Amino acid sequence: MHDMPPPLPDAQLTLRATLPIKPEPVELAGRWVRLAPLDVARDAAALYAISNGEAITLPGLEYGAYDADALVWRWMFGGPYATPQEFAASLHAQANAPDGLPFTVSLVETGQAVGLINLMRNNPGWLSIELGGIWYTPPVQRSPVNTESTYLLLRHCFGLGYRRVEWKCNALNERSRRAAERMGFKFEGIQEKHMIIKNRGRDTAWFRILDDEGPDVQRHLERLLYGNC
Repeated sequence: MHDMPPPLPDAQLTLRATLPIKPEPVELAGRWVRLAPLDVARDAAALYAISNGEAITLPGLEYGAYDADALVWRWMFGGPYATPQEFAASLHAQANAPDGLPFTVSLVETGQAVGLINLMRNNPGWLSIELGGIWYTPPVQRSPVNTESTYLLLRHCFGLGYRRVEWKCNALNERSRRAAERMGFKFEGIQEKHMIIKNRGRDTAWFRILDDEGPDVQRHLERLLYGNC
């Protein structure tokens, strides 16, 4: 027989009723990346150009023709996209999610869009939220871009008062699983037969960071990104 945990502090109980279901727009910037709420009219063409498999010839982002499914879209809910219109429709769906907010990730130095990251499955009643729908163009996939984007959003979410930030991915997506653990997310297990994506069954690997773990994770990410500064 276990005793019930004590009620949450009044401040957290108040947040449950005041945080919006659709996250409030905000712009976040670090040393390498800037996150701005997705504007489909502004961002769709640039995002499509860096994710459709054609050679990339932008300053500082030169990259030959590539397999867009293998390098960008294989583990995502959609894509590859055959046309800019199909791609834009997928962006509209993310922008209009009632419990989510997508961010276009751009390089601070050049302003060039390099990917997308979402706050999603926001549940203010439980003070939990997820980072997901994350992809980056191949030239920046082994750079600080993903780590700093994650760092900025974790700091933002815990600053708002969330108790739990989640990261989920296809259990077969070893690269995403390694990235989550490298950045400080803790593995919670596999939810089997969780989804059907692209006509295939998906087992989902669950990861999370809790609010009382947040400061240590933040320091860990700062060391990864900025050294001892």
